Amino acid sequence: MSGTDRGSKVAAGAAPRPRVVLVDGVPMSALVAEVPDPRAVVVAFHGGASTAAYFDCPGHPRLSLLRVGAALGYTVVALDRPGYGASAPYPDAIERPEQRVVLADGAVDKILGAKPRGAGLFLFAHSNGCELAMRMAVDERTEPAGLLGVEMAGTGLHYADAAKEILKSATATHRPPGLRELLWQPAHLYPPDVLTGITNSSTGAPYEAAMVKDWPQRDFPALAAKVTVPVQFSFADHERVWKSDPDALAEIAAMFTAVPRFVINEQVGAGHNLSLSVSAAAYHLKVLSFVEDCVVARQSATTKLEAG
Repeated sequence: MSGTDRGSKVAAGAAPRPRVVLVDGVPMSALVAEVPDPRAVVVAFHGGASTAAYFDCPGHPRLSLLRVGAALGYTVVALDRPGYGASAPYPDAIERPEQRVVLADGAVDKILGAKPRGAGLFLFAHSNGCELAMRMAVDERTEPAGLLGVEMAGTGLHYADAAKEILKSATATHRPPGLRELLWQPAHLYPPDVLTGITNSSTGAPYEAAMVKDWPQRDFPALAAKVTVPVQFSFADHERVWKSDPDALAEIAAMFTAVPRFVINEQVGAGHNLSLSVSAAAYHLKVLSFVEDCVVARQSATTKLEAG
C-alpha cells in the first residue's frame, strides 16, 4: 500500500465540507472539518493567489490541516479570504481592512453558529493571510469568542534581496518572472501534482498590492504590539521570500511586546508554502501541539480563577 493510500484510509472519515454563508449580503466560502465536542476551533487563512484548498491538499489527505486537526479533536475552518472564493465578485465590499475583518469574523460566527467552540478560537495564517489574522487578533469583535493564540508563517519584516526585485512588478493579475521560483522551489519539497497549481486561484485580490506594500514596515509592527495572546512564528528552512536569519527573527520577536509567550518554529524540509510541502504533516502537528498548549493554559487559568 502506498503512502498516499495509507493516508487516505486514516483520513477517510474526516472529509471537509464546503460551506457558503452570507455576511452583510456578501457570500463567504470555506472548507470546514467539524467534530462534535472540539478542544478548540482553528480558523485558517490562506495566502495570496490561493484558496482554502491550501489547507486540504487535493489527493494528499495526510498533508491536510483540516483532516489532521479533526482527527485530533479540533474543528477546523479554512476560510476563503475576502476577495477569494464566493466573495471575489464583491470588490467594493472588501476594499478596506475593517470590511475584511467584519466579513471574516461574521463568516466564522455563522459557520459555527451555536455549535461548541471548546476553549475558543485559534488563528492560523499563511503569507498574505497573516494580515487578516493579525487584524482579527486585535479586533474587539474577536474577544468574545475567546481567542487562544495565533500561528503565523510565510511572512516577515524584510524581503530577501532576490524577492525584493521580483515583487516590485507583481500585481493581482501579473505574476512576474521568477515569482514561481520564490514560492515553489526547491521543487523536490512539494508533491509533483501540487506544482501544477491544483490549489491556486487564477488571480489575487485587487486590494493585496497595497496591502503587501504596507505590511512589513507599517502594519505588521503596529499590529504586533497590540497582540495579547500567545504567538508562534514559523518559517521554512528553504524560505526564499522573507529573510529569516537570526537577526531578522529577533527583530520580529521584539515587536510582540504584549504577548505572554512567543515561540519561533523552524520547519525543516519545506519551502515557502509549508502546508503543501512534503513536510506539511510534521508542520501541522507542531502547530496543533502549540494550539493544545494554548488550550491547556486557558483551562488552567480558568480553573485557578474558579478556585479563587
